[in-house]
Amino acid sequence: MPTLKNWLHAARLRTLPLALSGILLGSTLAYHFDSKFFSWPVLILNILTALFLQILSNFANDYGDFIKGTDNEKRLGNMRAMQSGAINKKQMLSALFLFTILSVSSGLLLLFMAFGKQEQELQKFLVFLALGIIAIVAAIKYTVGKKSYGYRALGDLAVFIFFGPVAICGTYYIQLQSIDWPVYFAAIGIGLLSVGVLNVNNIRDIENDKASNKITIANLLGERKAKIYHIILLSLAMSAFMALGMLLFDSLWKFLSLLALAPILHNCVAVLKTPAGPEYNLYLKQLALGTFFIVAAFCIALLL
Repeated sequence: MPTLKNWLHAARLRTLPLALSGILLGSTLAYHFDSKFFSWPVLILNILTALFLQILSNFANDYGDFIKGTDNEKRLGNMRAMQSGAINKKQMLSALFLFTILSVSSGLLLLFMAFGKQEQELQKFLVFLALGIIAIVAAIKYTVGKKSYGYRALGDLAVFIFFGPVAICGTYYIQLQSIDWPVYFAAIGIGLLSVGVLNVNNIRDIENDKASNKITIANLLGERKAKIYHIILLSLAMSAFMALGMLLFDSLWKFLSLLALAPILHNCVAVLKTPAGPEYNLYLKQLALGTFFIVAAFCIALLL
C-alpha cells in the first residue's frame, strides 16, 4: 500500500504555490477595487477548488505519462510515483476519481456561495459550472487518453488560459460579478509565467519527449528557439506586471514590490545560458516560486 509520503510525492506539492498564485492575485485585486463586497468564504472555497484541481492534474499527469511510457529512465525530472512503483494503476485511478469528486463538490459549493439561488443569477452559475467542468476535463486530458492535448503541443495554450484568464478573471468575477480592465494585465502576467514554467519543463525533457512521441512547443521549436520563446514569455509577463503597477500603485514606495521580478529575470538568463539537462529542475522550481513571490509582493503592496 502507498504511504502518505508516496501520495504527497505524487501530488507534487511544489506545484501548488503556482496554482494558488492566480487565485490570490485575483482575490487581492477584487478586494482592492471593492472590499465591501469581498467574501472570505468564497476565497477559501476558491483556494480549495484550485488545490483539488491542481492535485487532480498532477495525479493525471503521473498516470498518463507512465501509461504512455514517457516516464522512463531517460527522463531528467524527478522520478514520479507510478514510475517508481510506489503507486499502481488501480490506486492512481481511485485517486483520480476521488479528486474529481472533491473538485466537483468544492466547485459547486463555491458557485452556490457566490451566486446563490436567485433566478437572475442562474445564467452566471451555469456559465461558471461549464467552465468548472471544462477545467476538470482539461486537468485529466492533458496526458490521459489517446487524444491527450499535452501530446499535441496544446499544453502551453491550456496552461495560459487556465492559470491566467480563468484563474485571475474568474476569481475576480466570482467576488465582484464584474471585471475592471486592469485585471487583464494580471491575467496575462500570471498566464505567461505559468507557460514559462511548463516551457522549462519541456526544454529539460526535449529529447525524451521526442523519443516518446510527445509533441511540445519546445521540441517543435528546437532547444535554441525554445529558449528565445522562454525569454519572450517572461519579458512580456514582467512588462504586464510593471504596467499593472503603474495603473494601480498610488505611491512610489509600492514600486519596490516589483523588485520581486528579479528571480524571473535571473531565470531568463539561466535558461538562455544553460544546455538542457538536470539543472533545469532547479530553474523549474525557481520560476514557480518566483511567480508566487512576485504575486505575494504585489498583493502586499496593494493591501498596505
